[in-house]
Amino acid sequence: MINQNGGGFLSGIPVVTKNLIIINVLMWVASLVLPRVGIDLTSWLGLHFPGAKDFYAFQFITYMFMHDTHSFAHVFFNMFAVYMFGRVLEQVWGPKRFLIFYMVTGIGAGLVQELTWMYDLRDVMAAPQELINIGGGQILEKADFYNLFVTVGASGAVFGILLAFGMLFPNVPLYLMFVPIPIKAKYFVIFYGLAELTLGVANFSGDSVAHFAHLGGMLFGFFMIQYWRKKGVNNGFYF
Repeated sequence: MINQNGGGFLSGIPVVTKNLIIINVLMWVASLVLPRVGIDLTSWLGLHFPGAKDFYAFQFITYMFMHDTHSFAHVFFNMFAVYMFGRVLEQVWGPKRFLIFYMVTGIGAGLVQELTWMYDLRDVMAAPQELINIGGGQILEKADFYNLFVTVGASGAVFGILLAFGMLFPNVPLYLMFVPIPIKAKYFVIFYGLAELTLGVANFSGDSVAHFAHLGGMLFGFFMIQYWRKKGVNNGFYF
């Protein structure tokens, strides 16, 4: 069918949601292309551990616009979630409040990830030695060792969005992929939260997913919503 009003698919997406998707996809493409000319965006813009040679404060913002370049699935599923749930929140809250919520949950997720790293590396940080043996005969200075810890992705903000959607529309039926049974949004959120907590605590070998960062996004999202409620900015929230 021809759109008589002009525009296309993107014209029906709220402005902040649309631009978040566009920026994330463009940054993913740039992360693929620029290394060919010697520019490693992930090393520059990904969130590093404090004390690492490549750590900068601005990475708490930039990391959420970067994604794993080894697979399109990382950026695709994050942006699909932003499209599915973020556009609804933006329509309810308006663009300004939605953008604030997105940034706060993303930065909050980054802070929680840093705290998680600090806990995991507490013995290394406390050790007086400046050289770390990482196996295979490879020895690194602490600053270089810390540089190995990098996280990227919008998942923290996405989990914040998911939490907010579950609070606004707790009884809306959602469907898990490959599971043809409707699940109310509030139970969907609880399931994902418990799953992330379980996986984070289990810390399975080879699991590179930042589960506690995801929980951090939900936690900061909850705090943000509670703050708005106390300030009287609670239209649209149901519990």
